This record gives sequence, structure tokens and C-alpha cells, in this order.
Amino acid sequence: MRVARDIWEAALGELQLQISKPNYSTWLENTRGISYDDDLFVVGVPNIFVAEWLQNRLLSLIKRSLASIIGKSVNVQFLVQASMQTDAHPAPAYQADGGTSTRLAEPVKASALKSKYTFDTFVPGECNRMAYAAALGIAEEPAQAFNPLFIFGDTGVGKTHLLHAIERATRASGFRVFYARAEQFTSQFVLAVKSSKAEEFRHKFRDIDVLLFDDIQFLSGKAQTQECFFHVFNDLYDNGCQIAITCDCPPKALSSMGKRLKSRLEWGLIADIQHPSRETRLAILSMKARWLKMDISQEVLIFLAMQFKHNVRELEGALNRVVNYARLSGTSPDTSLAAQALADIATNEDRKETAILKPKIIINTVARYYDLSPEEIKGKRRDKKTALARQVVMYLLREQNHCRLSEIGDILGGRDHTTILHGCEKISTEIKSDSQLSKSIEEIRHQLNTGRKSA
Repeated sequence: MRVARDIWEAALGELQLQISKPNYSTWLENTRGISYDDDLFVVGVPNIFVAEWLQNRLLSLIKRSLASIIGKSVNVQFLVQASMQTDAHPAPAYQADGGTSTRLAEPVKASALKSKYTFDTFVPGECNRMAYAAALGIAEEPAQAFNPLFIFGDTGVGKTHLLHAIERATRASGFRVFYARAEQFTSQFVLAVKSSKAEEFRHKFRDIDVLLFDDIQFLSGKAQTQECFFHVFNDLYDNGCQIAITCDCPPKALSSMGKRLKSRLEWGLIADIQHPSRETRLAILSMKARWLKMDISQEVLIFLAMQFKHNVRELEGALNRVVNYARLSGTSPDTSLAAQALADIATNEDRKETAILKPKIIINTVARYYDLSPEEIKGKRRDKKTALARQVVMYLLREQNHCRLSEIGDILGGRDHTTILHGCEKISTEIKSDSQLSKSIEEIRHQLNTGRKSA
């Protein structure tokens, strides 16, 4: 059973990178590996609706993911386990349009308290500091400072994490909290209209203290649903209810949203979350590794942070996959294992950027660019031009070839690994502010890619 669970965790890490957040949260997040015997892999699911949706919509993708991990094709069976159901999650209905159900049987309920989505497990940085501080503020004193709080940012940067952190903190303080995803709200409003119970649906929100509304952009173009939410918003705001909303863009960019509702969204504080910096990504990975109780070297964390630069969810999914590959193989994760674990889920562009070249080619190309000889780069000269060229080689060997620090040291004449780490980090930091250096490295990359194609 432990093997099945580890295999399934690795598969979930891969699936998380390939399907949308709503679909993953609705259909896969509450599943687990039950058994693996011969050619049959059994997955535990909370109810028959999830089983049927996975069977009809994701079976081929699940089978491919399992085959890439196990090394051979397997049949997959979905087994309903009543013990996996929770009161906090209503049973979803049959599939309708990619995860948005149109006939949910129960009213919207509060989400399950996800222990990993707390303020303690959120990594603040320059990219998200305002949103984090505002969320913490309303969790401590709802409806006192920022109301509504509107958090926007790209997919997978931590918006939903903050909503769940608010939910957990306010519920622990005795507040009545209501969390809903926009797709869920829309689905159940449609059901209410069909049943002539639209007014009754609105009244379900009357007696709450905190409303957390995720991914409001999904209301765009849905005039009736927007009108309903507009009235819900007004009622709650007038009653002193704290409202927090997430979106993938600022309110003014919601072109298909009604003017009245858009103006309400702009009443309070609007906070954005940017893509995480390299330091923030490393901090996220370190925290996640501790949570997974896996000792992972800094080299592997740096490797992952360099591969997944924009999406925290993809970053965590990649780490999950690497950790479970290591557990299944009974080895400690290193950069070679990480590259192998992620090879079949990298996009074509990722593969292009991370293609491995012979170190000699990289050294020769950099040497030509800076009008030096390969021997000078490997040697002991320390003038400014030679030192820069040498550090660029370190950076490219590290980022593009995923070489260990000790390997790069050996390639460059037996240099100490701390010297290599310093050189890599120096270039990684300076290309953000030094436009000439950034341009030089792009030109060297272009020469390397051109050389590879003509080889």
C-alpha cells in the first residue's frame, strides 16, 4: 500500500502540472493510491461522481502518467471509499464542461481546512508582501481595515493559499466563514434558477461574517450570475461582512464584468502578487521539503527553482514528483534524478532551454565571445574580463547542463565548490540589473543553439 501511495503521489505531482487548478482541486486533490498488483493500479476516490469523471475525462492522461513512473502500461481502477468523504466538500455532480458542474445536489458549503494552506506555510517576499500583509490583517480583524480585499495575480502564485489561510484563521477565532469558487457559485446559482429558488440561494449568504470568493474572473460574461453576486456583495458589505476576492487580473481589466460590480471590487484594497523571485522560490522549496520530511540538497532546490520560474503550484508539483521518484527508487535526490524525473513533463521550450551540451562546447563558445582562449578561462588569470567569462561558464554549466558544483570545479581546473557557487549566484543576480550582461548571455545562448542545430 505504501508503494501505491508513493506512486500515486508522484503521479499527482505530474498531473498537477498538466491540468487546470479547478480541475485538479475538484477531481484529484482528494484521491490516493490504494494498491498496485501486476498490471492493475487502484485509486481511491471519495464518491461515484469523481470516479465517473476521472474514468471519462482523465483516464488516458492518468495512465500515461503512471506508465512514465512505473515503467510500463497499467490498467487503472477507481474505487469509491466512503471514509474519504468530508462534510466540508459536497459531492460534485457528473461532468459538464471541464469541471464546472451544472447540477450540484447541495448548496455551497465551506471548504475543507487544508493544513498546508496557512499563514505559517506561506512564504512572503517582495513579490507578494502587500497581499500577505493585507490578508493577515483581515484575518486578525475582519471588516476593520480592507474591505473588500481584492488579490490578483497569475495562475499558481499563491492567491488561493491566502484565502485558505484567512479561512483557517478566522474560523479558529469563531467567525462564520464561507469559501466558494466562482465556478461552484455559478453552477449552484444556475441550479437555483432552474428550480425557481434564486432568492432562496441568495439568502444562504445572510448569516456569515467572512466571504472568501476565489477566481471571480469566471463570472465574466455571465450576466445573471454577476447580478446575483452583486446583490450578495451589497447585502454582506452593508452588514459589515469581510469580503476577500481573488482574480487573475485587476478589476479594471475585467472587460466582460458589469460596471456596477466592477466598481464594488475597487472599493477596498487591491493587492497584486507577482511571479516569485529566485530567493522566494528557494524558500518555498525548502519549506515544502521540510513538510515532506525529505532531506534535499541545495543543488537540487536550485535546479528546480531555475526550471520553474513563474508558477508556485508547478514548482511544488515538480518537487513532489522528484521526492516520490527518489522514494520509489530508494535513492537520495540529486540533480540527475531530478532531471530524469521531470524530463517527460517539460515543455518543448523547456527542453530547448535545458538541452545538455558538452562542457567543452560551452567553454569554447564563451571564450570566443570574450576573445579569450579556453586555457585562459580554465587558468588562474583574474583580470576583470577573464573572471567574468569564467563566471559565465560556471553559470551556463550550472543552469543549462545541471552540473554539480564539484563537477564544474573539476571542469574549470579544480576550483573549490564555494567559488563555483559564488560565480553562479553572482551572474544570476547581476543579469537582472545589468542589461549588457543579460544581452551578452542571450547572445551566447543563441550561438550555442545555432551550433547545436548545425552540428
